[in-house]
Amino acid sequence: MTCSPAVVAGANQRPEPPETSGAGPGPTTPRLASPPTRRRATPIWRVRDRATFAQLRAHGRRFRSGPLTLTWLPGPETEPPRVAYAIGRAVGSAVVRNRTRRRLRALVAEQAGELTPGAYLIGVFPAAASATSATLRASLHAAAARVREAHR
Repeated sequence: MTCSPAVVAGANQRPEPPETSGAGPGPTTPRLASPPTRRRATPIWRVRDRATFAQLRAHGRRFRSGPLTLTWLPGPETEPPRVAYAIGRAVGSAVVRNRTRRRLRALVAEQAGELTPGAYLIGVFPAAASATSATLRASLHAAAARVREAHR
């Protein structure tokens, strides 16, 4: 007695290539254009070096507005603002701290044109984690306005 392999419809068969219109290779479905990328008018740089953090600590001007503390150190007018974020464990878990940092980055990007050149350290109190975006935006705007007044 000989055994023959079982044949299942569709099994061990390659799929058919997509239909083409005859105009050339590839499927007939239109290609979607990628969404336009948004560029900031004013770039924001990051504070990375230890010396700048030490100068911010020793010589920086501190401004508090709502749940934010903004420390500013004047810089060259030719460079864009440089920003760092200080979000301590008291704010919440790592997820909460990272979410708060992302929210602040977005708000700083919105107000990039209003920032005076220099180095900024944005610190938050635990209330910032539960604050609305409107509250954070208003606090950041008020602190940036106080920096502009001090810069004059």
